[in-house]
Amino acid sequence: MLEVVVGRRTTENAVRLLEGVKGRLGGRAPELITSDEYPAYRDAILAVFGEEVTPPRTGKPGRPPGPRVEPPAGLGYGTVHKTRENGRVVSVESRAVLGAVDPAEVSTSYLERQNATDRHRNARKGRKTYRFSKDWAAHASMTEFTMLSYNFCWPVRTLRVKGDGGWEARTPAMAAGLADHVWSLHEWITYPAVQR
Repeated sequence: MLEVVVGRRTTENAVRLLEGVKGRLGGRAPELITSDEYPAYRDAILAVFGEEVTPPRTGKPGRPPGPRVEPPAGLGYGTVHKTRENGRVVSVESRAVLGAVDPAEVSTSYLERQNATDRHRNARKGRKTYRFSKDWAAHASMTEFTMLSYNFCWPVRTLRVKGDGGWEARTPAMAAGLADHVWSLHEWITYPAVQR
């Protein structure tokens, strides 16, 4: 997980999320962004990663086109369109929205799997249950806690690597080069936020 924004699904929160991702990527734009068809995402991507481009004059009569915002070279954005009949998904189609996108690479399955893991680890997000957060700050804190502990303390089977003595467990933070070992929950909670 690169970034988490707890709140309603709005354009402002989509921009906040992508600004956080941009900061974690050192200002670089990702090569591929995929999502469902929520229309605010396209505008948020252009607001955060877009570049202002002024088209060259054509020499033809009339007012020349003004500057416009375009995605940077190398950034692709695709969506997943689900067709439903009687409440069931009957077909799934990938669609390119911005940049050059290979439809075979457009998928939300990793995000949906992460959402299911998040609901499993954070009972406040379980569907159709009598568990909920009464306080928004407590909900946001629990979300951040489960996401960070997942990244540093939870070895993921698909990230393991073959070592000399067999398989070596790795967390997402280890796979990203942010940690050199699987942190225990106690070690992670008691680690000082400020190093002196």
